[in-house]
Amino acid sequence: MPGSEQKKRVTITDVAQHAGVSTAAVSKVLRNAYGVSAAMQAKVRASMEELNYRPHAAARGMRGRTYTIGVLLDNIRNSFFADILDGIQGQLDNSEYTVMIGAAGFGADAQDKTIRSMVDRQMDGLILIAPGTKRSEVLQIAQSTPTVVIGHHDASDVHDSVADADAAGAGLVIDHLVGLGHRSIALVSSPGTRASRWHSTPEIELTSGYTAAMERHGLASQAHVCKAAYSDEGGYKAGISLLAGKDRPTAIMAGADVAALGVWRAAHELGLRVPNDVSLVGYNNTALADLATVQLSSVDQAGQDMGSTAARLLIERVEGRRDRAVQATMTPRLIVRGSTAAPHRQP
Repeated sequence: MPGSEQKKRVTITDVAQHAGVSTAAVSKVLRNAYGVSAAMQAKVRASMEELNYRPHAAARGMRGRTYTIGVLLDNIRNSFFADILDGIQGQLDNSEYTVMIGAAGFGADAQDKTIRSMVDRQMDGLILIAPGTKRSEVLQIAQSTPTVVIGHHDASDVHDSVADADAAGAGLVIDHLVGLGHRSIALVSSPGTRASRWHSTPEIELTSGYTAAMERHGLASQAHVCKAAYSDEGGYKAGISLLAGKDRPTAIMAGADVAALGVWRAAHELGLRVPNDVSLVGYNNTALADLATVQLSSVDQAGQDMGSTAARLLIERVEGRRDRAVQATMTPRLIVRGSTAAPHRQP
């Protein structure tokens, strides 16, 4: 249009000139490269902000990096995933990386499709939260795309892992409940997917820790594992199954807070009170557990720390700072609230 002028796009050269540094220095800041001083970071980013500079994603992609990180999870209703995502985002806040989330559902095929789509879109790295997709598929992808697996304990030379010491977490719960006087203690655990060929998933480790702790207290004969999806509906169905009969347990541990709340709903429907008639413990220590009307005892596995650690490990791989696989393990803590108490005994 006559008389109008198209605004020129600010380039990396413009930023370098404004900051009084080389274009190589600006590039290092953009890549969050190792060894860049805090003063250099501040100077360059101040110039970027003043000039309203935005890196051109397509151009960066052609140079070999898109500055996007793909995060796979099975659903967005599990509030523990929100804690992990907060940790990932917090770690990446001062970088040029953008997080893209894929909520793929519980099915392995849907998760495979989502992971492949992330790879096809040339995302720089992947963070897979307790993936249900086949381990062989993850190992194949991790050979060419930096990958961190959260949750599963299977060690690998090609991807990093961040997991909670789930067996120890289960032991903390059983020790607490036995200390209160409980002997009939049930576990609600995810059924998992054998076809995925992961050998040490969170539910396997949790069940192993629960069984070992019950045996340690001489309660092996009273161990009862109920398989159910980690969802409100899954917990509800497990609660009905466990609590509707005469030989109901006096305490229940669920492998996820969301499932524990489903058990609580079932108990309420059956006319049972928590903790008077049944003690209840969750896992993840999500924000829901600390609500004034809930006060659910739960195992804290430091979701934000898991997410932050995963993001840090991934960027180290993406930027070539490290080429050896790392397996990080979080230490669980039991947070005791009002949902557990000594078992009620009839006079």
